[in-house]
Amino acid sequence: MSKIIVMIGAPGAGKGTQARLLSEKYGYPQISTGDILREMAQADTPEGRDLKQIMAAGKLVSDDVLADLIEKRTSRPDCQNGYILDGYPRTVVQAQQLEEMAAWQKKEVLLVRVVVFEDELMKRLTGRRTCKKCGEIYNINFRPPQIAGVCDRDGGSLSQRADDNAETVKRRLSEYQSATAPLIDYYGRNGRLIEVDGQLPVDEVFEKLCHVIDNFGIRAA
Repeated sequence: MSKIIVMIGAPGAGKGTQARLLSEKYGYPQISTGDILREMAQADTPEGRDLKQIMAAGKLVSDDVLADLIEKRTSRPDCQNGYILDGYPRTVVQAQQLEEMAAWQKKEVLLVRVVVFEDELMKRLTGRRTCKKCGEIYNINFRPPQIAGVCDRDGGSLSQRADDNAETVKRRLSEYQSATAPLIDYYGRNGRLIEVDGQLPVDEVFEKLCHVIDNFGIRAA
């Protein structure tokens, strides 16, 4: 049975990187809910215009609308052998809707959680600095520039994202924990939760993740 891999991880845990590597290895498309919503909102259709108004107002898109969008995207031929979801589901209700969709798609859902301790996440997020010229990313704790505040590549000044300050990061991590705890319990009770230590080097995380996923019967395309 082909698989639906659901990726979750706190901000800064590296789930996006692992999702991309898994996509490359297994040939599964990586599907981001945010990307789908933005793409749909740009379309000059009644549905697209409605979505654009909802997002512009800062409102949440309903579970039924999200489920419909995911269903349409995953009905494309590139998802036939499986796919990776990034950003969906976020609630148990959405997880249940995904289960219903997976049943008629004849796919099995696995939840992959990239686990990183909070103090490590704080260092990763609050330490990020980005070059204003070329976009190169540094970290003052793990990969500092040769000269503080200056990009090694082009001498551009480095800046910190507004939401990477300590107070905002703590709030984001707290919101993540609250939102994902029910999902972790839901998939854990069903024996379909994979957890991997995200504090290891990227290649080691990927190697361990592939080993566990392969035990569930997934093989590269």
